[in-house]
Amino acid sequence: MEKLKHGQAVDIPKYDFKSYKNDVFPARRVNPSDVIILEGILIFHDPRVRDLMSMKIFVDTDADVRLARRIRRDTVQKGRDINTVLDQYSKFVKPAFDDFILPTKKYADVIIPRGGDNHVAIDLIVQHIRTKLGQHDLCKIYPNLYVIHSTFQVVEHGLGHLPFTEKQVITPTDSVYTGVDFCKRLCGVSVIRSGESMENALRACCKGIKIGKILIHREGDNGQELIYEKLPNDISDRHVLLLDPILGTGNSAVQAISLLIKKGVPESNIIFLNLISAPQGVHVVCKRFPRIKIVTSEIEVGLNEDYRVVPGMGEFGDRYFGTDDDDQPPVPVVPH
Repeated sequence: MEKLKHGQAVDIPKYDFKSYKNDVFPARRVNPSDVIILEGILIFHDPRVRDLMSMKIFVDTDADVRLARRIRRDTVQKGRDINTVLDQYSKFVKPAFDDFILPTKKYADVIIPRGGDNHVAIDLIVQHIRTKLGQHDLCKIYPNLYVIHSTFQVVEHGLGHLPFTEKQVITPTDSVYTGVDFCKRLCGVSVIRSGESMENALRACCKGIKIGKILIHREGDNGQELIYEKLPNDISDRHVLLLDPILGTGNSAVQAISLLIKKGVPESNIIFLNLISAPQGVHVVCKRFPRIKIVTSEIEVGLNEDYRVVPGMGEFGDRYFGTDDDDQPPVPVVPH
């Protein structure tokens, strides 16, 4: 699996069920591809294998159907008599399924009842794969990178990655509606000053949300000097939406994320929301923090000699706050 994910072809032994050997038939050459399907009854047992998977699917089929298929397969393809098949099933196969296969169901991201007959579930999985294939090539390298198609949905998409619980409410018509409730321990953190442009969108989605501030000195490609920070005292117990519309070199993002981790925020509890990213910044952040999630709406060509994202839109804070007139002195920002 690791070789296939790195674009290398592999030779897979073909097992002979009659002789119980791997060397009866020539090995099967498997070439790398954008989509790799790995199938097996114990496929979720080894955590090293699970970690290589982008999506884990458990096909939940009725026990009677499984037995009927086994009888048909073993008698026709393996040349066994039905009494031997039933004896093996009752003594070994069924108990082993209950003890070793069924418990791995908890690792699945998607559970499909009725197997191949569930066309709705299959269509949803196919659509998900097509969406992934249509994303930027960097998404194939970093599973924690998400590129969406509209800048108006960055905050909403980021919220979709938060843990939630099922909640029932009574509507004005006395009907019961079942929905979801986001985790209460949530806050936003904006990187001053361009990150403040995303605060209204976050507040529109989460009324009364706490928002912290981080000010980082950025000169050229140097984004490593922390000037000011004001964060919730209990931020270590919260999921954090880090707001900065432009991901350029990645140095400022690394500084901000490092500060959050130093304050006790688990890396997996940080979702970095931005609008425009440069490939260089994506590489820097994803390699340094593989467990955070990055949600962006566009990955541009790269950086110019001034470390600005190109084609990009220049300094986002100046464009948003209307301070991009070269004849006017810069407007000071006083954190509060």
